[in-house]
Amino acid sequence: MRILVVEDEPRMAALLQRGFTDEGYAVDVSTDGVDALWIATENPFDAIVLDVMLPGKNGYDVCRELRAADRWAPIIMLTARDAIDERVRGLDAGADDYLPKPFSFAELSARVRALVRRGAQERPTIIEVGDLRLDPARHRAWRGPTELELSPKEMALLELLMRHPDDVITRTQILEHVWDFAYDGLSNVVDQYVSYLRKKIDKPFGRNDLQTVRGVGYRLTGSRA
Repeated sequence: MRILVVEDEPRMAALLQRGFTDEGYAVDVSTDGVDALWIATENPFDAIVLDVMLPGKNGYDVCRELRAADRWAPIIMLTARDAIDERVRGLDAGADDYLPKPFSFAELSARVRALVRRGAQERPTIIEVGDLRLDPARHRAWRGPTELELSPKEMALLELLMRHPDDVITRTQILEHVWDFAYDGLSNVVDQYVSYLRKKIDKPFGRNDLQTVRGVGYRLTGSRA
């Protein structure tokens, strides 16, 4: 297994390198964000241990740019900051896990093993279907270059449909994922919100991507036609 450690503090970098080497990993070390981005883009890794505070380019930007470049090696971020908003920022940048300093190497190693078992699966931070794009972390969506003005429920409905392009999603599935189990199953709220969504993502652009499958539910096509 090959692992990349990105840490600018020499003593910490040496400790991590020695620890992972002792556990049988092939370990590469980078002390700079720009260098780390190049190394991780050009080489395959089973996991990346990424510090947040780095010279050249911070860990959030490194993580975000790796995901944008379709590099899906699992990433665990390290930082001296333990505020909730900093953790959220790291996870929204595309990290798989987050560990504040100081930490136990045994815990870090266990988390890395768990990430390696999971493997390098594609986990884009921006969802794209045709020329529709959605950023769940920032609650923003676009049709081509045009940003869409969506309510929270419309955004949640669009996200559900975009995560399953070309699949038929039943009204029951929509109710369970966008509303909750206690919602009145006889309500026509799903049909209403599909209608609202069509008026914002399709009609202004002369499109018919959000389709009704009679007697079943709805489908968002991935075509540009």
